[in-house]
Amino acid sequence: MPRTATLPRSPSDRLLRPLLLDCRRLLSERGEANGPGIAAGIVQQIDALADEPRTRFFDALARDFSPDPQQVLAAALAYAKAPAHSAHLVALTQAAEPPRQELFRRLNRAPGGTAAIVRLRRALLERLPRHPALAGVEHDMLHLLGSWFNPGFLQMRKVDWNSPAQLLEQIIRHEAVHEIDGWDDLRRRLQPDRRCFAFFHPQLPDEPLIFVEVALLPEMAGAIAPLIDKKSTPLPPEQFKVAVFYSISNCQPGLRGVSMGNFLIKRVAEQLKRELPQLRTFCTLSPIPGLMGWLQKLCSPGQDAAQVGGALAGLPAAATERAVHALAVLREAAGHELQGLAQQASLAALPSDAHHALWRLAALYLVHRSPQPGGDPVARFHLDNGARLERLNAQANLAPKGLKQSAGLMVNYLYDLARIEHCHDKFVQGRVVHSRALSTLL
Repeated sequence: MPRTATLPRSPSDRLLRPLLLDCRRLLSERGEANGPGIAAGIVQQIDALADEPRTRFFDALARDFSPDPQQVLAAALAYAKAPAHSAHLVALTQAAEPPRQELFRRLNRAPGGTAAIVRLRRALLERLPRHPALAGVEHDMLHLLGSWFNPGFLQMRKVDWNSPAQLLEQIIRHEAVHEIDGWDDLRRRLQPDRRCFAFFHPQLPDEPLIFVEVALLPEMAGAIAPLIDKKSTPLPPEQFKVAVFYSISNCQPGLRGVSMGNFLIKRVAEQLKRELPQLRTFCTLSPIPGLMGWLQKLCSPGQDAAQVGGALAGLPAAATERAVHALAVLREAAGHELQGLAQQASLAALPSDAHHALWRLAALYLVHRSPQPGGDPVARFHLDNGARLERLNAQANLAPKGLKQSAGLMVNYLYDLARIEHCHDKFVQGRVVHSRALSTLL
C-alpha cells in the first residue's frame, strides 16, 4: 500500500485529493473487486488534469507511492542473513516494488487504460528534464510498458493504398525521417516496389506504434532522393534483388525507449524473404544524425591539436592521429566551424582531399564512437541490432536536414540474416563489425 500522503498545501493539491483517494481505493482489497470501474474514473480524471496539477500528480506518485524504506531494509537484512530461504527473497521483492507499479497495472485493466498510460508517460517524459526526482516513476512506467509491449504481443501488418484512410493519415503525420509530401508522395511509397509495415498492439488496434518503409531495388542504394521521388517509375518484380530499409518512425512518444524497431526490421526481412525468395541483400540507407555535432565539438574555438586529441578520447592512438590530420584538412577547406559542409554548393566545391578527410572522420566516428555512450543513435540502433557497417555514401542526402546533420553523408548497414547474432555480440563487446571498404578509411 502507498504511504500516507502529506496534507495538500496548494490549490492544485486540493484539486488532486479526490484523484489520489481513488488511487488508494483502487489499491485496496475492495478496489481489487471493483477495479475496472474505479480505474475508468481515474483515467478520466488524469486526462482532465491541466499542466500544473498533472505535475503535482507525478510528484505524488514519486513521494507517496514509493516503497517504505524501513520495510525494504528489514526484508533485505532478512534475505542477507538467510538467502537460501526463498520466502525472504519473495518478501524483499514485494517490499521493494513501488505501489505505483500495481496502481499502473490496475489502471491498465480499464477500457482505454493502456492508451492512457502511454499518454501519461509521454507527459512524464516532457517533465523529466526539469523534474529529475520523477526518475523513479519513469523507471516503473518503462518497466511495465516494456512488458506490455513485448514484441510477442505485437501484430505486424502491411500498410498499402487499400489500408483505412485514418491509418494512411497517421503514416503521413508520423514519418520522422523523410517527410511525406501529401497523398501523391504516399501513393508512390506504397507501390509494388515499395513496402510499408507497422506494429500494432491489441489494446491500440487502430494506432500504429512504429513503421518501417522499404524499397525493393536491383542494388544497394547510395542516395535517398531516388527512393522518395514521387514521380519515379515503379520497377518490375524481376529487378527486386535488394531490400533497402530507408525509414523507420516511432508513432507513440510515450513508448520511447521500449524496444520494438529491431524486432520489426527482422520480421519484415523474414516476411519479404518468404514472399520474394530472389531477395539476396537486406540493408538500410541511414542518416548519421550525430556526425556534424561531433565534428563541431572538435572545432570549438580556441582548441589546439592537443585539445582536439583529448576530445577524441577512446580512439586508438593511430586513429586519433589520423583524425587530427583529417580535421585540419577539413577545417582549412570548409571553414573553421565547418560552415561549408552545410551548403550544397560549398560541399560540392570541396577539393578531393577534404572529401576524403570527411569520409575518414565519418568512418572513425561510426566505428569507434558508436559503441560508446552518446554515440550516434541510429548507428547504435542498427549495430546493436546485429547489422554490419557496410558503406559510406557521399552527397547521399542533400536536403537541408541531411546537410545539417551529416554534410550529406548517409550509410548502409547490412543485415546478414545468418550473422546477426555474431555482429550483435561484437557490438556488445565494444567492437563494430565493418566492411573492408570502411577499413581503408580508418
